[in-house]
Amino acid sequence: MANVSTECQPSRPDLVDVWIKAYGGPPPKGLSTRLLVYACHYNGQVKEYGGLKKSTLRQLGRYVPASPGTTTTDTRPPVALKPSTGSRLVREWRGKTHMVDIEENGFVYQGKSYRSLSAVARTITGARWSGPRFFGV
Repeated sequence: MANVSTECQPSRPDLVDVWIKAYGGPPPKGLSTRLLVYACHYNGQVKEYGGLKKSTLRQLGRYVPASPGTTTTDTRPPVALKPSTGSRLVREWRGKTHMVDIEENGFVYQGKSYRSLSAVARTITGARWSGPRFFGV
């Protein structure tokens, strides 16, 4: 939902009420009205279509520390996901879409082979970027 219309938007107190019903308590201080709208829409989607898969929730839970007083059986550190051979990474940068194909021995961008994703990011941006960070992997 990229564009939220303000003419159909509920009032902030109504959004806070929806938040309280969904999460059992008030929203964090300073949470924007826009984020409250997104949260309400997300909760509506969860009710209509269901939530995230258990495997996705487990994976996300590995990145978030446990709440005080809770126990968890999965104490492993988060696993860095590496894109597999044959995958294509797509990133928009300054209005242009850039595609990088992952091959067994490196990366291909605009027909040229690169040994690292950071080298591709440097070619695209002209600056030293972490390739995985630039491409979100």
